[in-house]
Amino acid sequence: MSSTTTKFALQCRGDAQSLSVPLRTIDWHAAYQAIGAAVQAAEALGVRVNVAVVDASGVLAAFLRMPGAPLHSVDIAIDKAYTAASFGLATSQWTDALQQHSSAVREGLVLRPRFVAFGGGLPVLENGQRIGGIGVSGGSEQEDEACARAGLTAIGLNN
Repeated sequence: MSSTTTKFALQCRGDAQSLSVPLRTIDWHAAYQAIGAAVQAAEALGVRVNVAVVDASGVLAAFLRMPGAPLHSVDIAIDKAYTAASFGLATSQWTDALQQHSSAVREGLVLRPRFVAFGGGLPVLENGQRIGGIGVSGGSEQEDEACARAGLTAIGLNN
């Protein structure tokens, strides 16, 4: 980098001492507590599900597969959590959200690997900051989302 580019970068950053930014992410205790509550909700509904929690970067932090949960739903649960964490939007909201975009976006985004546009994934928000995502798969969209919401409620979040 030239000295002019370096000076500009430092001025834009405003802090010549740091080359990083803090990243808040879900703690493993909270991830496992959320998974436990989601599975309990699934048992109450009489469904077998897979539950995934990812951190703020979309990396798997916790996972549980109930015996008898659909095998294809393993990856779907992880991808629901990933989609919710990456965009900060419940996966059930994508049908409406995509209507606000061009046909290119509507058709292209849903083809992205790991993108899920149906219910069961929720962002994990703490004080308005995205710290992860939770995804549930194995029941209906409504059952999956209810289980994910139970997971958030168990850790004191109502987003």
